[in-house]
Amino acid sequence: MKWLKHLTPPRLIALGFAAMILLGSGLLMLPASIQEGVQVRYIDALYTSASAVCVTGLIAIDPGDTFTPLGQTILALLIQVGGLGVTAVGAGVILALGKRINLKGRHVLREGMNLSSGGGLMRFVRDIFIVTLLFEGTGALMSYIVFARDYPPMRALGISLFHSVAAFNNSGFDILGNMQSLIPYRSSVALNLITCWLIFWGGIGFLVIREMWEKKFRWKKFSLHARVVLSVSLALTAAGTALLMLTEHLPFMDAFFHSVSARTAGFSTVPLGSFSSAGLLVMIVLMFIGASPGSTGGGIKTSTFFVMLLGIRSAATNQGEKAFRYSLPREAFRKAATITLMAIGAAVVFTWLMTLAEPDLPFMDLLFEVVSAMGTVGLSTGISPDLSDAAKGLSIALMYIGRLGPMTIATLWYFSSGDHVRYPDGDIAIG
Repeated sequence: MKWLKHLTPPRLIALGFAAMILLGSGLLMLPASIQEGVQVRYIDALYTSASAVCVTGLIAIDPGDTFTPLGQTILALLIQVGGLGVTAVGAGVILALGKRINLKGRHVLREGMNLSSGGGLMRFVRDIFIVTLLFEGTGALMSYIVFARDYPPMRALGISLFHSVAAFNNSGFDILGNMQSLIPYRSSVALNLITCWLIFWGGIGFLVIREMWEKKFRWKKFSLHARVVLSVSLALTAAGTALLMLTEHLPFMDAFFHSVSARTAGFSTVPLGSFSSAGLLVMIVLMFIGASPGSTGGGIKTSTFFVMLLGIRSAATNQGEKAFRYSLPREAFRKAATITLMAIGAAVVFTWLMTLAEPDLPFMDLLFEVVSAMGTVGLSTGISPDLSDAAKGLSIALMYIGRLGPMTIATLWYFSSGDHVRYPDGDIAIG
């Protein structure tokens, strides 16, 4: 197929994710994937596949009550591919076969993993698979100790593996059944902490994990990116915990868990339908910011949020954009502002469309659903299964946009090679 050779990297990445979603929906519709006596409509299979590949976790049908062990395995694989990225998985398969990746493939891989350079690319891909195997294996082992108390050994093993994959890839799927997420384990401090541990490491990004290991966890040797990611992640977790305790009067563990989970993971130990508007607004802000670049999570990213704050402070105080004894690149604020405004625009437009598709549902629930889908979070106030087909279609589109990122979506229609004419600067009043 010669036309593939002429596609830009963003278009190849977008096409790869779309193809995986369609393939996943077909596999989930197989009779062997669906439990006997259960009927699954294609729109629900497509919705589930999109949610898995985009590592979201929103569900229209419960995976535990709907799919067989084969179907649940397919779902876990879709989550794994979506979390690592179609390009990284493809590169891993090529390397496993002992073949080389050409320059075009390396460029696509660099774009897909949000890397600034192509140096050491193949080694980085290998590190990603090693890190993933290490964390998911450890998470499954620790989770098994909890689930083995309530389920037979083989069932507990399956739940543990699925949960570890879903948590590390920041996808809020579970196979416990009854649309209950982790509510039955609200009082299990062990599972709460294990899940938060997996979510945190999956959400800070493979670049930061590798840097922390190579520099032996010495803060003074960390790069600006690593310092920003870790600082903002911890600050948002702390702020989210405090605000949820204040607005919802939740115990510390519940507030802490939801503060971590809202940053694109999508697990819940408390029914969100019982939250006040103030609590939902806190969750919406956390979902909108999301995880970090190069991670398994979505949102505008922690570094984008940090650069926006720093740029605003710089404009207000007339000081340079500096942090942690580093100066930020000149284009950083412009790119961060573009991403943030595009994300806000998408949230506004899709919320408006959702209100047209579902006029009888509360506005706050619809806004929450939109931001959850766009941030690839997977949390819901409980309206997901009852959405109309049109609303589910909008949610699928949002999850797709959120997984690719607004900048990638924008560059799909970018045809110009740059400006060839320069005009004189004009005057314009701001503020």
